[in-house]
Amino acid sequence: MEKFDVIIVGGGLAGLAAAYTLAQQELEVLVLEKGDYPGAKNVTGGRIYVSPVRDLFPDLWAKAPLERFIAHEGVTMMAKERSVSIAYHGQELLEEPYQSYSILRAKFDRWFAKQAERKGAMLVTKSRVDEVIIEDGKVCGVWAGGDELRADVVIACDGVLSLTAEKAGLRKPGNPHDFAVGFKEVIELPAETIENRFNLTDNEGAAHMFMGEVTRGKFGGGFLYTNKESLSLGIVVGIKDLMEDQPAIEAPVLLDEFKQRPEIAALIRGGETVEYSAHVIPEGGLNALTKLTGNGIVVAGDAAGFSMNIGVTVRGMEYALASGYYAAQAVLKAREAEDYSAGSLAVYEQLLKDSFVMKDFNSFRNAPEALENPRLFTHYPELLGNVMRDMYHMPAGPKDRLYPTVMKYMKFNDLLKMFGDFRKVKKI
Repeated sequence: MEKFDVIIVGGGLAGLAAAYTLAQQELEVLVLEKGDYPGAKNVTGGRIYVSPVRDLFPDLWAKAPLERFIAHEGVTMMAKERSVSIAYHGQELLEEPYQSYSILRAKFDRWFAKQAERKGAMLVTKSRVDEVIIEDGKVCGVWAGGDELRADVVIACDGVLSLTAEKAGLRKPGNPHDFAVGFKEVIELPAETIENRFNLTDNEGAAHMFMGEVTRGKFGGGFLYTNKESLSLGIVVGIKDLMEDQPAIEAPVLLDEFKQRPEIAALIRGGETVEYSAHVIPEGGLNALTKLTGNGIVVAGDAAGFSMNIGVTVRGMEYALASGYYAAQAVLKAREAEDYSAGSLAVYEQLLKDSFVMKDFNSFRNAPEALENPRLFTHYPELLGNVMRDMYHMPAGPKDRLYPTVMKYMKFNDLLKMFGDFRKVKKI
């Protein structure tokens, strides 16, 4: 039997953030990662917002293997036969320190793991945690690969379906309503081609979100991020919609259809798919968060449910980093008090409440309900597409005035429904 100060289950961003922070304080930290290496099983759309966590890890960002800083934003509403896009370019996006970057997790997580190891953390890969050791109502270690590993405290960072938190009694099996599944390809293209197609200069990058027909009107959307020499392209779709909506469709088919859309086909033309991945994503927001602490255990990252979709942005990585950092701070305070009970570790919850993490989750607590509205993914993309089609249509005879052209889609019943939809969306 081996004993450590802290065992961290999962070598993703939350786990590595906790390990990095604790190892700096010379604690004996063991990170158990199921994959062949950190990042091997960690999937993300591909964008990290650095601004909220820059000061938590001030020594990391200068040398971090990030891809392109996001200088161009875009949103597209896709109808069946047309689409309407909004592009945003702001001077603030071009000013250092840059707010966000595209990222490839297989590259970044391996690098981050090395930084944690240099601080003194021990990392064991290809190691699956099979059981949580509980004695006298307190988590005091884990069984992994037949080995009994003990610790003063365990930090569960083993992803969205965290079996560690479940076995410790902090969560129950998830409700499909609170989860989505994402499918992503990394498509290689020369840097010059990417810069020409997206009108980029030097290390500028672009981020684009898609909604509507990209998921056949189901809850979810598509995304595209430019990396240095590749594109991250994918879709996210609600699991509940996949299970219940008819006609049924296999989710990977949606990504294939997305790639064939003329708007996308032109951007990925000539590219080679070098990576394919799929991942479950927590989408339940504030009301679906896991219980965060127990006797001898803390939960962070996706395992806690720290991911947020507010339509125009999808966030998770900065919440993982921050929750890992604050979990480490809570462990350090518990160590000072020589008390790893749930009451002592509850300082973690207070640290999160005082940070941007829980402030964001409270601000956007109504986002899941507002985004459940199927009209956002069916009616409005078609409506906007039809309006723009008629506005730009040039008939053989005289052209109708623009105001009547638009208002023919705005009958009283339509306006009433739109007002109801607006009341939901304004809560975001």
